[in-house]
Amino acid sequence: MKITDIHSPNQIKNMSVRQLDELAEDIRYFLIDSVSRTGGHLSSNLGVIELTIALHYVFDSPKDKILFDVGHQSYTHKILTGRAAGFSTLRKFNGLSGYQKRSESIHDPWEAGHSSTSLSAALGLCIARDLKYEHYDVIPVIGDGALTGGMAFEALNDIGASRRKMIIVFNDNNMSISRNPGAVEKRLTSLRTSNIYRHVKHDVKNNLNQSRAGTNLLHSLSHIRDSIKNTIVDAPLFKEFELDYIGPVDGHNISELIKVFSAAKEHDGPIVVHVVTKKGKGYKLAEQDKTGKWHGVGPFDPKTGRPLMKLPVQELSWSQVMSDTLIDLASRDPYITAITPAMAQGSKLLEFANLYPDRFFDCGIAEQHAMTLAAGMAAGGLHPFISIYSSFLQRAYDQVNHDVARMNLPVVIGIDRAGLVGDDGETHQGIYDISFLRSIPNLILSQPKDAREAQNLLYTAFKYDGPFCIRYPRGNVHFVRNEKYEAIEIGTWTCHIVGIPEQVVITYGPDVDRLIEKARENSLGIMVINARFFKPVDTKMLDTILKEDLPITVFETDAKIGSLSDAILEAMNRIDRKLDIIGIGDHFVPQGSIRILRKEEGIDLETVFERLESNETA
Repeated sequence: MKITDIHSPNQIKNMSVRQLDELAEDIRYFLIDSVSRTGGHLSSNLGVIELTIALHYVFDSPKDKILFDVGHQSYTHKILTGRAAGFSTLRKFNGLSGYQKRSESIHDPWEAGHSSTSLSAALGLCIARDLKYEHYDVIPVIGDGALTGGMAFEALNDIGASRRKMIIVFNDNNMSISRNPGAVEKRLTSLRTSNIYRHVKHDVKNNLNQSRAGTNLLHSLSHIRDSIKNTIVDAPLFKEFELDYIGPVDGHNISELIKVFSAAKEHDGPIVVHVVTKKGKGYKLAEQDKTGKWHGVGPFDPKTGRPLMKLPVQELSWSQVMSDTLIDLASRDPYITAITPAMAQGSKLLEFANLYPDRFFDCGIAEQHAMTLAAGMAAGGLHPFISIYSSFLQRAYDQVNHDVARMNLPVVIGIDRAGLVGDDGETHQGIYDISFLRSIPNLILSQPKDAREAQNLLYTAFKYDGPFCIRYPRGNVHFVRNEKYEAIEIGTWTCHIVGIPEQVVITYGPDVDRLIEKARENSLGIMVINARFFKPVDTKMLDTILKEDLPITVFETDAKIGSLSDAILEAMNRIDRKLDIIGIGDHFVPQGSIRILRKEEGIDLETVFERLESNETA
C-alpha cells in the first residue's frame, strides 16, 4: 500500500504484523524524504512510528481520543489519518500544520505547541465522557522530557485521585529536545540501568510471547508491574500517584505494543504503559544526536545531512549574537549566570555551558521554575540572564510579575523568537510579549534594530540594577563584534532622516533599517524613529515629533493591542491631555484596607468627583 493511499486508520487493522513492520519502514523513508524537502520536526517523529501504528491498530480514532503531548511528533498520526498527500505543504501557509490541529482533522482532539498539557486535557476529556455517559478511550502520549514540566505532575496527582479510565503512554526516549536535566531524569536513568529493569524487561518479553492480549496478559504482568514500580526507589513516580503500570515495552516492536495496548484497553481506571523508544530511529545522524540538532530541521540533504540553506557571510542568528555577547560579558563578570528552560540548543547557549559549566543551568521544560530560579540568584547577589522563547514566556508571566519585577531584581530576560516565527503556527508566534509585559511595573522592555545595538543593550542590561527585557526575533542579522560596548540611555529612541521628511514612521527592530533602505530606494522623504524601548517610551522625542506636525504612522510587527501604538497613545495623551484617565498607576500596590488604597490611588469616589468638577470649570 502506498503511503498516500491511506485515508483512514481502519485500513491498517487487518494487516499482519509483518505488513505493519513494512508500513513502518515505508513511513520512515517517507518522513526522511519529505522533511528533508520542507523542514520540520524529524527526530521526534522517527522515534514514534511503530508506537503510533500500534495505537491506531488497537484503538478506534476518532472515537477514541489520541493526544500527543506538544504534538510535533504527530506526523505518523497524520499519515495514518489520511493526510500524507499534504506533506509537501507541511508548515506552509494554508498547508498542513506541524502539530495536531482540530480544524485539520476529526482525528485531532487536542492542540498544543508546548509541552506538559496532554494529561490535564486527557482528564478533561475523560470527565466529559463520563458525565455524558459516553464510551471511548482517552490515550495521552507524553515523553519523559515533558514530565519535567510541573503541569504534568499536577495532572498526574488529579488523575490518580479521580481514578477515571485512561491509558497514559509514557514515551521514554531519554530526550526532550536535547538530554533531559534534573532529578526525575536521574531517577529514570537509574531505573533504565538497574539489573532488575533488565530482568523485568526480559520477563515482559516472555509474557508477551506466551500470553494473549487482554486481561490475562494484564494479570500475568502484574508482578512485573509492581517490581518496576518499586524499583524507582527514591521517587516511584507512578506508584505515588496511585497509577497502575505496564512496562517497559520495546517501542519499536509492533507485535509487543499491540498486545500491551490491548491489555491496557481492558483495564479499569488509569494505567501507564511505559514504552521505550529511540529518538531519530532509522536515520543514523538523528539517532546519534545528543544536542537537539535534529529535533527541528530546515531542508537538508538526506544522504549527507548537510543543510540546503547556508548563512550569508558575516551573518549570525540573533540568538548567537546574544550568546556571544553574553559569553564576552561573563568573561569579565564572574557573577553573570545563564539559565534556560530546555532550550540550550535553540538559544545557542551550549558554548556558554561548556565554558562556564558552574554558571549554566538548564531547568528542563519548566519556565515558571526557571524564572523564579533567576530571581533567587539575583536576590543572592548574582546577575542572571534567562533565555526564553517569547511564546514560552507566557507560562512564566506570574513569576516575572511577582518574583522578578515586584522585588525589582536585576534579572536580564532574553526574549528569543520574538515576533512572527512562521512555520510553527499560532502556538509559537511570539507577538504578545510586549502587550503582557508592558503592564508590569519596574520592567524595562526593549528591542535592538541591529547586532551592534543588541550588544550594547545587553551590556546596558547588566549595568542596570533591575529587571531588563531584550526581545529579538528568529532569523539572522549582519554581525560585527563591537570594539567596545556603549551604555544606552534607558528609554531613548533614535531618529533617522531620509531626504526632506514629509511624514514620520515609528517602528522597531530590523524593520528600522529595512524601512530606511526602502525609503532611499524610492526617494521618499521620511523620518524613521527607532523605538528601541517599549517601556519606558521616549516622551521627549515624542514631544518633538508632535511639534513637527507631520503625519505619523506607527509600524509594528506584533499584536497591536497593548503594544507600541498603545504606549505611544498613552504618552501622547499625557503630553496633550485629550482624555482624562483615572486608574491605578504603573507601580505595585502595597497592603492596606480597600478604602485606604482606593484613596491612595485616587480611585475613590470623592477624588473622582473632585476631578469631574474640575473638568467642568476648566
